[in-house]
Amino acid sequence: MLEVDANAFEKLVINELDLLPDDMFEGLENVAFVTEDRPEDGSLDLLGLYDGVSLTERGQYGFGELPDRIILYREPHLAACDTEDDLRDEIHVTLVHEIGHYYGFDDDKLHELGWA
Repeated sequence: MLEVDANAFEKLVINELDLLPDDMFEGLENVAFVTEDRPEDGSLDLLGLYDGVSLTERGQYGFGELPDRIILYREPHLAACDTEDDLRDEIHVTLVHEIGHYYGFDDDKLHELGWA
């Protein structure tokens, strides 16, 4: 398994966020990007999670709302990748996938678009 500590993983995520197109971020409001070691259930099956209410499902959304979160899990990413280049690619795909959920795309649509 690839060895990357939590700080280095977070830096890779930030670098990949910086490489995403600006128009992907134009509609993002009140979203926090975070990294964690593993999902709550301890599994290595989940690479990322969008924790929030997608734009297509929101009703009234206003001041004082807690931010939605896009979480990337370090250990599942490391288990899925053999090289740092593979890791960067997988982080990129996971970010696009979870941002897609924010915009209301379901897993089927994201698979169809190649982002799953």
